[in-house]
Amino acid sequence: MPLRSEYSDQRLYNEATTEEFRANKGQVTGDFAGRTLLLLTTTGAKSGLPRVTPLIYTKDGDSYVVTAADAGSDHHPGWYYNILANPVVTVEVGDRVTEAIATEPIGPERDRLYANRIAETPRFAEYQAKTSRQIPIILITPDT
Repeated sequence: MPLRSEYSDQRLYNEATTEEFRANKGQVTGDFAGRTLLLLTTTGAKSGLPRVTPLIYTKDGDSYVVTAADAGSDHHPGWYYNILANPVVTVEVGDRVTEAIATEPIGPERDRLYANRIAETPRFAEYQAKTSRQIPIILITPDT
């Protein structure tokens, strides 16, 4: 259903994707069809309000790996700043909802995880090439 090109506002696109995700136990159409998608709920760094962002993920052990690429823009996405301010997050995968901790690996660990993202989704190499900032990798580790 949601195609990014149909929305002039990223917030409205995220809301439509979130609604479809929750109504269909994690299955969506449109831009994210067939992708491993999760919903990340963060606490707004400035507002203190919950913010939900659909993100493509991979796995590394028990952790979900997401990338703060923002399609290669020169600025980190808002959810990245939210996790820096409050790393306690909620993650939804399929119809499973769990509390988690978000951390940002650095150095060789970050490089390994980013290389894995590129191997799975080559577009992430294009995103890095578009910007001078180092695109952060975030590990989301569910509380067990």
